[in-house]
Amino acid sequence: MPGWRRVRRGKGFSYVDQDGRPVRDAQALERIRKLAIPPAYVDVWICPDARGHLQATGRDARGRKQYRYHPQWQEQRKQVKFDRMREFGRHLPAIRRAVARDLRPGRPQLETVVATIVWLLDCTALRVGNDEYSEANGSFGLTTLRNRHAQVRAGELTLSFKGKSGVAQQARVSDRAVARIVKRCQDLPGQRLFQFVDDEGDVHHVRSEHVNDYIRRICSKAGADEADGPDFSAKDFRTWHASVYALELAMAAAASPAGSRHPGALTFTDLIAEVARRLGNTCTVCRKFYIHPQVLALCEQPGQCPPAATAAPARRTRGLSAKECLFLGLLEPQPRPRRTPPRRGQGASRRPA
Repeated sequence: MPGWRRVRRGKGFSYVDQDGRPVRDAQALERIRKLAIPPAYVDVWICPDARGHLQATGRDARGRKQYRYHPQWQEQRKQVKFDRMREFGRHLPAIRRAVARDLRPGRPQLETVVATIVWLLDCTALRVGNDEYSEANGSFGLTTLRNRHAQVRAGELTLSFKGKSGVAQQARVSDRAVARIVKRCQDLPGQRLFQFVDDEGDVHHVRSEHVNDYIRRICSKAGADEADGPDFSAKDFRTWHASVYALELAMAAAASPAGSRHPGALTFTDLIAEVARRLGNTCTVCRKFYIHPQVLALCEQPGQCPPAATAAPARRTRGLSAKECLFLGLLEPQPRPRRTPPRRGQGASRRPA
């Protein structure tokens, strides 16, 4: 990819263009400085265009490719993710109905195993995982789990594994159908947990692409091409559940007496930390990328949570919990109050006699 490269010069660095000529423009060098590319990174590439969405790449000490994006592009991308939460909430009941239908007994076929993973995504908000990240970092998500990470006992499934950034993850769910499918997956040859048997009897492991394709297929319009449907993915479950949980905590804090030591009387920092703990993220990442801004605004002043957010949902949607209905209602555009024209004679000023 055409661009600039970073070259070691003594104790510092210089930068050269694709023809090997030094970059000397003061504004360009200042932009590079502000990217704060760690000195340990190698194979550093820098975008010559200050407006490019991808500003720089490099490889860290463990050989992992790292990225520096344009702040405006990051903000726009984040906003798009939050904006589609309303549409995701509207499709979530259909996803849950399809998953319940596909959790059928029998040999572990692709659709059955993928439905199991989506069920777990929805119940635990764990990461979906991918092969490349797992191999590079020795950490796991749902699709990359090994048999040793799962324990099935009396209809209960326990998952214990090292997640992203080395954070220990544990989830326990009770569902006989899901536990039965996971046990059948463990009986297949190989170390991977989530595998399926194709029509020829061959065994393959499930990838994150299978999961995302399944979600998009459910959400696509009936009879329409899959590309026409909403572009939802496994990541949307984490954003949805982080926001719903944050709203639940904000409501609990709002219901607590001011200044009380009641467990519900969480500070803003405590509230974010609790959501981050559940997701296995840092507080900063959780606040920036997972909690919807409208919920975050309530979290900042939990003691002043507006009545509309703490009341029973105006409309219950089958397939969503009461808290999810509240969150979805919070995202719905609020109708403008109708202005009633003044009656004849009203509003006219009277002259003094």
